[in-house]
Amino acid sequence: MKILLTGATGYIGKRLLPILVNQGHEVICCVRDKQRFSCPKEFEKNIKVIEVDFLKKETLENIPQDIDAAYYLMHSMSGSASNYDELESISAHNFVERINQTNAKQVLYLSGIVNDKSLSKHLSSRKAVEEVLKTGTFATTTLRAGIIVGSGSASFEIIRDLVQKLPIMITPKWLNTKCQPIAIADVLAFLTKSLLNPLTYNQSFDIGGPDILTYKEMLLGFAKAIHLKRYIYTIPVMTPKLSSYWLYFVTSTSYKLASALVSSMKVEVICRDNSINSILNINPMSYEMALSKALVKIDNDDITSSWKDSIISGQFKGNVKDFIKVPKKDCFIDRRKMEIKDRAFTINQIWSIGGETGWYYGDWLWGLRGFIDKLFGGVGTRRGRTKKREIHAGDALDFWRVLYANKKEGKLVLYAEMKLPGQAWLEFKIIKNTLYQSATFRPKGIWGKLYWYSVLPFHGFIFNGMLNRLIQ
Repeated sequence: MKILLTGATGYIGKRLLPILVNQGHEVICCVRDKQRFSCPKEFEKNIKVIEVDFLKKETLENIPQDIDAAYYLMHSMSGSASNYDELESISAHNFVERINQTNAKQVLYLSGIVNDKSLSKHLSSRKAVEEVLKTGTFATTTLRAGIIVGSGSASFEIIRDLVQKLPIMITPKWLNTKCQPIAIADVLAFLTKSLLNPLTYNQSFDIGGPDILTYKEMLLGFAKAIHLKRYIYTIPVMTPKLSSYWLYFVTSTSYKLASALVSSMKVEVICRDNSINSILNINPMSYEMALSKALVKIDNDDITSSWKDSIISGQFKGNVKDFIKVPKKDCFIDRRKMEIKDRAFTINQIWSIGGETGWYYGDWLWGLRGFIDKLFGGVGTRRGRTKKREIHAGDALDFWRVLYANKKEGKLVLYAEMKLPGQAWLEFKIIKNTLYQSATFRPKGIWGKLYWYSVLPFHGFIFNGMLNRLIQ
């Protein structure tokens, strides 16, 4: 079968893709930027990548007519636009209009559980998208999930951050709200087993694990799983805004995502019925088992996808291809070079930079810069990196975005997502037996120039120290 996969670079899409290919399907991957799509070589014959922006009707012509089904996996709740609900509605209408012109028999949509009359803006938007999809000439299958538990999921990473960093937590009262978490493996099972299954046509199903827990119980359950003792006290006076800032400063989440999550966490998300389990013969795993599987993935450095790599996790705007060529005109450039002794060693050092490894020299200064960035509403350094040894274009790397990563060529280009009075690039490239390291800054006005000269004294030992460690 030929399957259209939207959100192919997203958390769910990256995990669903290999499953569909292994089942023998030909998958058409919709992406806004081909430069951000990394395709495993073993799947190349069964995958076609097309650039589509569902806010731009003209790009939808790239969608082939002979598709059999489509997955709609697009959400914008943590985007920078305050009217993300309107944008989601426009995208859904454009999607329906185009899919109506194809041979698609079914569209599958992953939404959120909406069993409360008073819904957050985020959940209301997802419900509205579901209604738009139902207007199509194709059959619609909606799967509604609450908290998804898996390595790299936003919910899981927030829980992990809170438990690992705070022995004692003074928390808002919404931590007593009940929810029904579900393992990412089970979400993928529901998505694949519902595909072109007539028993799921034109229906909406709530999907969840067997456990109904409060958010507090979920935090304590995680603490138990990693053998830590934690104390949690809830207070009624913490406003949604304070709650959002609490999540923003303690965890790796963006403020926009924190705000959306806080507004949703005040509403219970519990499955109304689990008939879908018997229809598809799926028995979802417990929260404890889901945690165990996620922790094994992390220990083995086998995280397939992470919410942190999504564009909306940072300040990056536009396509990678628009920034990949590092400018020279009207820029300040710190260039350094050094002869390398072992090419393989140096490349491995470069490809391990950031995250838990750090920046090889003056890590406390990098951390301080990240903290200052966080104070001014930036991403800081808490995103880290998804994998310890692998980097792909589009990945987040602390407060950088990877623009280009070619290990064979020995070239890595990063773009700064921190709050800056200008734009910044950090580039590493190996030519023959020499490593070239360049920090480029394009200032914006007088403040940009003042910023460059204020940090210039630190460049001498930070960048020189980093260059030495990459080689020796």
